[in-house]
Amino acid sequence: MNLSVGIVGLPNAGKSTLFNALLKKQAALAANYPFATIEPNTGIVPVPDDRLPVLAKIVRTEKIVPATVEFVDIAGLVRGAHEGEGLGNKFLSHIRETNAICYVLRFFEDPDVVHVSGRVDPLEDLAVLNEELILADLQTLENQKDPKQNAGKEDKERWVIIQALKRHLNDSKPARIFEFKPEQKELIKPLNLLTMKPAIYVANMSEPQLKKSGEVLLKFPYQPVIALSAKVESELSDVEDKEREELLRSVGIEEPALNLLARTAYDTLGLMSFLTAGEKEVRAWTIRKGTSAQRAAGVIHTDFEKKFIKADVVGYPDFVASGGWTGARTKGLVRSEGKDYVMQEGDVVEFKIGG
Repeated sequence: MNLSVGIVGLPNAGKSTLFNALLKKQAALAANYPFATIEPNTGIVPVPDDRLPVLAKIVRTEKIVPATVEFVDIAGLVRGAHEGEGLGNKFLSHIRETNAICYVLRFFEDPDVVHVSGRVDPLEDLAVLNEELILADLQTLENQKDPKQNAGKEDKERWVIIQALKRHLNDSKPARIFEFKPEQKELIKPLNLLTMKPAIYVANMSEPQLKKSGEVLLKFPYQPVIALSAKVESELSDVEDKEREELLRSVGIEEPALNLLARTAYDTLGLMSFLTAGEKEVRAWTIRKGTSAQRAAGVIHTDFEKKFIKADVVGYPDFVASGGWTGARTKGLVRSEGKDYVMQEGDVVEFKIGG
């Protein structure tokens, strides 16, 4: 499955700078004025996974295919964006298809980088962003048509939910905290409501703030929140990975923003990876937690799900300790699992498919 994250924030919050760091190149225009990004920037970046090179060495392949995350960076939002103020409405449409929204909030003070409201206040900025996304969702709900008298049960139920959601959103509450029944979520899923998407918060700090980020974030009431410096990350974006991580640690950053964001996105969306390791390639595949072996096979190819027979499974540590498939089978560590087996993080799998 594809994982995509929309990056939103006010102008000059550091969105495009963060995007540049994620892509390890100046792929988006980061400038000191609003609306520097006039087309949505989309980048597909690999998810760092230290297991893959280890597996590649064991099975003697040079081809490594990591899991990926698609980041979509849009122009900075301002109050009135839902009505097209700035370049708002056009860009909100670009993140409707994403799986999650990452709010980039400005914590850093810099007299040379203007703030649209004249002062740095992350919670006020978040309130503006939430207000605009809520108003955009209300527009979406207002555009829905009242079902006719002969409408089906599902259409009538959908309409009841829409009315309840309108009241909820009008109280300035995002759709993600509405108390849905499971079947209700499915009914309104096609609307792609922005505030329905899981949220990740990025606190974009100065280097001095980073060194006391725990203290700075004590008053920030939302989770999950990631403290980072987009400026530092971007400045180091051209440095080799190992050296880059060492330099980041030297300024108090334990791991690069990409690692943090990717892992947080996985956790927030309830995702995990299983692994395949053969002579042709070593690869990480993204699935939802709780996915069955048969459905996991379908992630590789739809025919694999239809013609699934069984899955040979071994945990990553056992696979490595045994030196690969042959050793793991000799030690009796490879399990033969049926279609209902629930996949686990780090399973190394070989699917058996019928003709």
